[in-house]
Amino acid sequence: MRHLRLEKRPEEVAVLTIDCPGRSVNTFSSAFFDEVEALMDTLEGDSGLKGAVIMSAKESSFVAGADLVELGRMGDESEITAFLTRGNALLNRLSGWSKPVVCAIHGDCLGGGLELALAADYRVASDDAVTRFAMPEVRLGLVPAAGGTHRLPRLIGLPEALPLMLTGREVRVREAKKLGLVDAVVSRYSLQHAAVQVALKLADGTMPRSGKRRRPLHYRLLDKAALGRSLLLSRAEKQVRKQTRGHYPAPMAILESVRHGYDHGIAEGIRQDIFRFGRVALTPGSRSLATLFFAMNSRKAHAGRARAVPVKKLGILGSGLMGSGIAEVSAELTETLLLKDLTLEAAAKGVREVMKGLEAQSRTGAITAFERDAFCARVLPCTDYKAFKNSDLVVEAAFEDLALKRTLLREVEEATCDRAIFASNTSSIPISAIAEGCRRPENVIGMHYFSPVRRMPLLEIITTDQTADWVTATALDFGIRQKKTCIVVKDGPAFYTTRILSVMLNEVMLLLEEGVSPHILDDAMTRFGYPVGPVALVDAVGIDVGMHVAGVMKAPCAARNIRMSTLLGRLHTRGCLGRKSGKGFYDYTKGRRGGQRRVNSVLSHLVVARPSSRVDREELQNRMGLMLVNEAILCLEEGIIASPEDGDVGAVLGLGFPPFLGGPFRYADAMGAPALLERMESLEIRYGERFSPAGLLRDMAASGGSFYA
Repeated sequence: MRHLRLEKRPEEVAVLTIDCPGRSVNTFSSAFFDEVEALMDTLEGDSGLKGAVIMSAKESSFVAGADLVELGRMGDESEITAFLTRGNALLNRLSGWSKPVVCAIHGDCLGGGLELALAADYRVASDDAVTRFAMPEVRLGLVPAAGGTHRLPRLIGLPEALPLMLTGREVRVREAKKLGLVDAVVSRYSLQHAAVQVALKLADGTMPRSGKRRRPLHYRLLDKAALGRSLLLSRAEKQVRKQTRGHYPAPMAILESVRHGYDHGIAEGIRQDIFRFGRVALTPGSRSLATLFFAMNSRKAHAGRARAVPVKKLGILGSGLMGSGIAEVSAELTETLLLKDLTLEAAAKGVREVMKGLEAQSRTGAITAFERDAFCARVLPCTDYKAFKNSDLVVEAAFEDLALKRTLLREVEEATCDRAIFASNTSSIPISAIAEGCRRPENVIGMHYFSPVRRMPLLEIITTDQTADWVTATALDFGIRQKKTCIVVKDGPAFYTTRILSVMLNEVMLLLEEGVSPHILDDAMTRFGYPVGPVALVDAVGIDVGMHVAGVMKAPCAARNIRMSTLLGRLHTRGCLGRKSGKGFYDYTKGRRGGQRRVNSVLSHLVVARPSSRVDREELQNRMGLMLVNEAILCLEEGIIASPEDGDVGAVLGLGFPPFLGGPFRYADAMGAPALLERMESLEIRYGERFSPAGLLRDMAASGGSFYA
């Protein structure tokens, strides 16, 4: 067998080891099912067996779920239904077998892998940080279809199970044990032995099969009583409708599945899930989420890795929010990490922030207490460059000031060796401008992290015409090791993500100048699918930051006759900086009215025009959203980004572009180039040259092409 190995232990326990060939993770495929069917015949025919243990040979994966590549090739619902029916038949044989089945779990236990574990009689997990549990189907626009929506609530309780199924959140071993998701936690190296012993005890009746943990009475009432379950599911449905605004069908389908299973039983619930999965899997939103998933996965490795140099000593200039965040995600990757600031107090404060972050990871089980202490010991505060001599990489995370960044680059070049890489964390200042006049421009690169660094998944790496290939390879390799999804973009004002966002936000400011309410604009874009409205976003980032980016974009926008708003500057002169000052476009010093933030009263004195009695929401969405899409196409046309996929990954992960739309380029393809061109030309006629369609869009509309073949 290629995917499975069977060993019959002297204790009369079968140990089944999953090891899908040529992959770092195990997945369920048709070929895998072929082998399992043959194996089940063998197990069921061996009357001497006392039980079975299922485990994985992979370094960090138990089972990652279904083979999404194979599923993606299935063109119609009947193929998907047949695949899932076959998989569920095997799980039913396993769960219905008269002998006990124990899952010995080390590594990621996700999706169908978790559903396999739930079908077993007992679950023993390793205490390693790589062991994680999740039902991530909802993040791909899918629903669990192998019994997960039925077995999980019955095992850990509906109140605890619903959030896991509706968000796809990962659970580490410590929490999994507390929830009752796993029955025992042991060392990785004693995992097989412990699981075999459990199987023997289950077989001879000296150990009861997996049972529910004791939970508070009100939770048990919610579970057991039909009225309690109905109230819980109705509340969850209301919350899902509010959060998804109808854009994501999978969460509602999950709730339907849970309700149907409680009403009609697990067997009937699973039967309906198979058809439910097929319906949602073929929706455009699910397809977009799946392609985004594949794009992110493809960036976990890169062709130039052989040219990358190890980063053993890392220097970070600036110990504020960004500097300490970069330090936290880098501490485990380096031997020495220098955190430099103007004063030792400031640097030490940054180190404390790193320690707080590592402590939080330790509490969740992401790292051990020993690793926490070891990583903390590598982070050294300093106020000078004495220890920087042999640094491999220095990341500058100072204020957005060109003169300051040039000074820091000059100081780093004087203090370090010829092979030291200087990376600027700027969000908008051209890297070539920072490197102008430096000694080693080939060693200079941009590494644009997003705030907060620990949570934001994107890293935008910016190269100039002079950046050496090995420097790019090293930055990319280091970013991947930081668990970031990386895109490499060409240098230019505001690069890619900040550039496309800035032109959209400029349009937002122009709409505000026309007298459109901030609430209306934010509502229009959250209904479109953004997680937060653009006006609220500017307040959160800071009006001063927005002014800086607008300054960087002023010259290129002027060259294209793009009218720039002056509203940010006028608010800034009145001391309104956004959330940080208590007032921006909204007033954060007062309570909400009708559930909404109050608009800053200063704003009414800064706008002359007044809105018409009726505001066309679709028109607003086109003016703001299509401005960003068109700018993304221009970036591809100019070579700022190398591919539509880079553009989509950057916009979704960095800016919150609606994931169910797949990104600006997939959105453009879904609309069709001729239709998009027509809308842009209409906007150009009514609102001016800033809506002039990208030349690449015109060419594509003329040829009938698309960004994705």
